[in-house]
Amino acid sequence: MELKKYKHIIWDWNGTILNDVALCVELINWLLKERNLKTLYIDDYKKVFTIPVKNYYADLGFNFEEEPFEVVGKLWMDEYEKRKFECSIYDGVIDVLKKINQFGIGQSILSAYSQHTLEEMANHFGLTKYFTHIVGLDNIYAAGKLHLGQMLIKKLGNGKGETLMIGDTLHDYEVANEIGADCILLTSGHQNRERLEKTGCKVIDNINELLKF
Repeated sequence: MELKKYKHIIWDWNGTILNDVALCVELINWLLKERNLKTLYIDDYKKVFTIPVKNYYADLGFNFEEEPFEVVGKLWMDEYEKRKFECSIYDGVIDVLKKINQFGIGQSILSAYSQHTLEEMANHFGLTKYFTHIVGLDNIYAAGKLHLGQMLIKKLGNGKGETLMIGDTLHDYEVANEIGADCILLTSGHQNRERLEKTGCKVIDNINELLKF
């Protein structure tokens, strides 16, 4: 797999560029503890986290008949929003983005995070200049981004095999498949290597390994 062969690289945000795993685990444990449900270590979290996020909450034992997902999901997100700038981007992100720009390859962000906050955070970390498109959801509930991926690939006008998607979840792989993109998945994010390797696509441990390609 050679990076230079691609016209465009689509990046996931949470867990791929932004290292927010520890904060996400801390916040879900806060909600679990308040409901007398079993809390998680990071390794446990990476075995169960999924998109749509609602499914993952259900797997952890949240009772949506007693407390709708829209309520508990908003509690989590409100707290995340207050604390999001405690997170940093992964080491090496800027070097990798710069290098890809030097190759003349376009780059975009595609995320199930809300559009407004995605733009705010990309700007905060000085990353906006590296991306031709920054694409997020119009809500906070992280139901998925397949429809956004389909819209983005139409805008780019790329054919099969001309785009590479870089993410950290099975959902990123699903989106890549649907839009005709190749895919690389990172184990440094929200799901573990065992789950990611089942896709059969290239799995690496951190973002700096991309420059080996």
